[in-house]
Amino acid sequence: MERRHTLMDSPLGPLTLVATDGALSGVYMSDHRHMPPEETFGSRSEGPFTEVVGQLEAYFRGELRDFDLRLHLAGTEFQRRVWDELTRIPYGETRSYGQLAGVLGRPGASRAVGLANGRNPVSIIVPCHRVVGSTGSLTGYGGGLANKRRLLTLEAGHAVAPDDALF
Repeated sequence: MERRHTLMDSPLGPLTLVATDGALSGVYMSDHRHMPPEETFGSRSEGPFTEVVGQLEAYFRGELRDFDLRLHLAGTEFQRRVWDELTRIPYGETRSYGQLAGVLGRPGASRAVGLANGRNPVSIIVPCHRVVGSTGSLTGYGGGLANKRRLLTLEAGHAVAPDDALF
């Protein structure tokens, strides 16, 4: 298994991109809560990330709503089911943890959905930022609530600069 990584600038600050066997396996923000140890990222290389960087840049400009990238997601069966369901939440919309649990046929499993959501290794691409509390409140985000607000604001049609004061 070959792993490589690179860094890219974004309105959220630097992003670490990780590829496993040429497929995107990680997108991590500077203070990402569940970022694996850096020594697991492999050597630094720009090569496998040209398409990823291009699509992320288009997303941050508000020009791309759906990513089309080859992914390598390592997780439990339940985590992968949650992550797959996250990709079905339309751009600019949100769902609650309870709604996701219901769609997965596991009503009452909101907490398990939240835990799986928090372990999403390719944030932004698999849009875990689109999941909110049952009252619409912003709860938990591996990249921090300020970045979750920025992403939701971007998707609501508002340009977001790195130092924008939100709410």
